[in-house]
Order: sequence, then structure tokens, then C-alpha cells
Amino acid sequence: MLAHKILVVEDEKIFASNIRKSLQKLGYSVSEINKSGEDAIKKVAETDPNLVLIDICLAGEVDGVQVADIIQNHFHVPVVYLTEGLEYKRLHKNQLSEPFSYIVKPFLESDLHFAIETALHKHQNKNILYEEKQRLAAIINSMGYAVIVTDANGCIQMMNPIAELITGWKQSEVFGKDLVEVVNLVDKDVGKTIENLARYVIEAGEVLNLRENCTLITKDGKEIAIGDNVSLIRDHNGNITGAVLVFQDITKRKQREAQLIRNAFYDGLTGLPNRVLFIDRLRQAIERSKRRSDYYFAVLFLDLDRFKEINDRFGHGIGDDFLVAIARRLESCLRGGDTVARFGGDEFTILLEDIKDITDATNAAKRIQDSLRLPLNLNGYQLSTTASIGIAWNFSHYEEPANILRDADIAMYQAKRQGKATYAIFS
Repeated sequence: MLAHKILVVEDEKIFASNIRKSLQKLGYSVSEINKSGEDAIKKVAETDPNLVLIDICLAGEVDGVQVADIIQNHFHVPVVYLTEGLEYKRLHKNQLSEPFSYIVKPFLESDLHFAIETALHKHQNKNILYEEKQRLAAIINSMGYAVIVTDANGCIQMMNPIAELITGWKQSEVFGKDLVEVVNLVDKDVGKTIENLARYVIEAGEVLNLRENCTLITKDGKEIAIGDNVSLIRDHNGNITGAVLVFQDITKRKQREAQLIRNAFYDGLTGLPNRVLFIDRLRQAIERSKRRSDYYFAVLFLDLDRFKEINDRFGHGIGDDFLVAIARRLESCLRGGDTVARFGGDEFTILLEDIKDITDATNAAKRIQDSLRLPLNLNGYQLSTTASIGIAWNFSHYEEPANILRDADIAMYQAKRQGKATYAIFS
């Protein structure tokens, strides 16, 4: 194993010579003695020593403390101060506050050896810790998620580039800030601001998954849906030292989910609820009627009269536009809480909830007929239609959606047999 190289900076000739002998006797390599701070800095750059042993009170423009600061901060070489007893007492509370960073003259050879070995060991551990931090930072920075690390008080210690990108904040701006100052979260379900999640998990001692509708308000006020979790950071003794928030922008995922839901429950042409969603709402109405004896609802089954003629004469493009326009007409005839759905082709179903009696349903049918008779201007054509409407209501206490839909459908065919453009009530 190669001997550690020690650079000695000492302007007292006799003392410097004795130190050289002691160091060589202890197995260290000492190339020469430097008398000034300026020369010492140059020699450090040239020889890259393992440690610098320096008199704290060098003669010259630059004293030992200033030289030591340059050597440690710019060259990252450990330093051990040599000091007289008087200087030690004067400087102890300032420059010499770190344990084992100095040795007081006169000293024993064993004291010198201990001070040097301690300084070398501390420097080695510092380098290992620095490399581990650099490795950890590299891992965090390469992650595909935003990562923010806090201390035990919930104050930010670091954030990776993706966290900077999502939040709009730079790491240099946020160090030491409370997490909520940077990660401003709102629960969109209740419109309530979410408190410091780091402090919450530290107090609870458990991992916390972000709420489903958690929205981040960025530095510039933009709203971003985010998801993932906040975890604890523990030291090797199991003590909690902080928390780590890992999250990602899930805006696109939310949009895809919303689109999938829309595809599953809404008609692609008209935008109305489809058969699946209508039956689900009808089932809920049936359940409400079981709980409330005074709750009535009605189903209208509507079939457009002579729609096939429009399709055959003007083409399917006009036919589709016509269905879209009819959908808007039907919506305009109903209350906000009612449901109109495209059941298939030119068939529509309507759920009228919380009605007083069958008169509310027949009045709605009349409004629909009056609205459909008004001409529609589509691509230069004046088009109008009527509808055959069947009505069934829950006076008979239906148990299943299929049964009331069946009866409304039967009533619709009865209306067609009566000459179309009218309505019939299932009896």
C-alpha cells in the first residue's frame, strides 16, 4: 500500500524539520516543506496530496485559515491545523470548532498520528457519503416520476427535474420551503386544499396514496391532475428522518378514462345517454319508488315517423344530422333532471322522474310533438317529422327495467296503429 502524501505548511524552520522526521517515521511521505500559503496552494495543485498539515498563523498576506479554506473548498483535500496554545484559545470557537481538525503545539508523535489518521478517515467517509448522495441523486433524476424529498418537518430538501417541470418551481427556489408552498394540492371532489402530506405521513407513520381527484396548482396557476403516494424515509435505526412524495401527471390518463366512460355510456352520434346508461338510471328510479310510496316516474318510448324516407331521399349524412337535431329538440322539451337516451336507430327513450301523475307524462309527450313539427333547416332542406310515443308509468310497481320498457314499447306500437304523430298510454 502506498504511503499517504502529506503536505506540510510551516514557516518555523526547526519545527518544520521535526514534523517531517516524525511523519516519515510514522510511514507518511513528505516531499518538502512550504513556508507560505501562496506556495502551498500551488503545491496542492501540482502534487495532489492526501492531507495538508498547516500552521494556522502563517506569516504573509494570506493566513493559514484562508489557505485551508481554499484547499478544502477548491481542491477537496483534508486539512489539519497546527496551532500554539494561545492561538487555540483565541480561535477555538470559530475556525477550530470541528473536533480533531487541529493539534496544539507542542504535541506527542502519537497525537500527530491520531490527528492525521482521524482526518483521513473522516475525509474518506465524507467522500463515500458524497458519492452515495451523487448516486442517489442520479437515480432520482433519471426516474420517470416527479420526486420531492422533505425533512422531518415537511420542508423540501430536493426535487428532481420532472418535479421541477410539473410544478413550475426550480430546486434552487424551494430548498427549505414548506411542502405546501410548492405542492399546492386541492381535492376536486370537495374543493378543499390538502394540507402538508409529508407531515401527515410522518405523524401517521404510514404510506399515503394520493386521493383520486387530487389536483396540483402549479406555480403559474395551471391545474394538473396527479397521482401516486407519499412514503416515509427512515435511517438505519428505523427513525423517521423525512418523507418522499412520488407523483406523475395523470391528466392524459384521466382524459382516456373519461373517454372510455363516455364511449361506454353515451351515444357516439347524438351525445345522448345510450341504452346501457338509460337502463341503469331506470333501475335507480325503480329502487327509489320502492323506498317512497309517493314517488312516481314514467318512461316514454319514442319512434320517429317516416325517418326511413328521409334517409332514403337525402342520404345517411343528412339522416345523421337530422337525428342530432332531433336529440337537441328532445332535450329542450324536458326538465334538467329527466333523461333522454338514444335507444337505437331512430328510437329514443325518456325517463321522467318524480312526477305527480300520468298528466305530467302526457304533457311532455305533447311538448315533444309540437317541437318535432317545427321545420329543421339542414343543408338547405326544410325537414320535419312526428313521432309515435308510448307511455308507461310505475303505477303498477315495476320490479325490472325490462318490464316497463316492454310496456312502453307496446304502447308506442299502439300509437302507430292509431295513425302515428300521437301518443298512447299502456294499460
